[in-house]
Amino acid sequence: MKTIISGLAAFFLAMVIFLYGYQNEHASELNENKNTLNLSNSNSMSIVKIKDRVLLNIPVIAQFPELARGCEVTSLTMLLNAAGLHTNKMKLAKEITKDPTPRKVINNKIYYGNPHNGFVGNIYTYEKPGLGVYAQPIIKLAEKYLPGKIVNLTNSSFEDLKIPLSDGRPVWVIINTKYQQLPESYFETWITKDGPIRITTKEHSVLITGYDHQYIYFNDPLTGQKNKKAPINDFKKAWVQMGSQAISYLD
Repeated sequence: MKTIISGLAAFFLAMVIFLYGYQNEHASELNENKNTLNLSNSNSMSIVKIKDRVLLNIPVIAQFPELARGCEVTSLTMLLNAAGLHTNKMKLAKEITKDPTPRKVINNKIYYGNPHNGFVGNIYTYEKPGLGVYAQPIIKLAEKYLPGKIVNLTNSSFEDLKIPLSDGRPVWVIINTKYQQLPESYFETWITKDGPIRITTKEHSVLITGYDHQYIYFNDPLTGQKNKKAPINDFKKAWVQMGSQAISYLD
């Protein structure tokens, strides 16, 4: 019996020594993997090393003067162009799914469309009511041009947006025109056919082109400015407040 116990003790001691040696031998490899993440879909798999800073050279497109509320499709145009597809904002403005629900105010309550379902209101002019569109209809339209290659990053962590950026791919996002978290006074409730939703008329969309330790860089269709910057923490809070909506693409 003592012989069996001694043998087991020796076996477990050997295992401890082996595991300790393995951990030390592969420590640098494990630490390096903390800075890498998988970027994959059903057709491809690649390992992307997250960079400390990125700044992509993506041509900017302004939404004005043709598309007063066309920030989302204009930012999508920049994304698709970056992927090598030659399309334009006016074409996408026609093709984006619309929610035709008319705007009504009854007993001080606003009844209107749902931007999760389609573009709400008029995309061309501020002279008629409208708002914009959220990620799902944009994804549907983007899939038409890049079938099977659109990456839905909605509800991901903000750090996950660095994955495609580190691999040379910009990121389409929903944000607001202040690029920082808005007070509750900026929001109102709409009654839609799917139920009530919180809306701000400051809703906006940009194409993220880079980041460093202090700033997020983006092409802004509202101002027509390339690689505009905003403090990264402010931008992150605004992005989360607007539902953490984002998309990119794969090769």
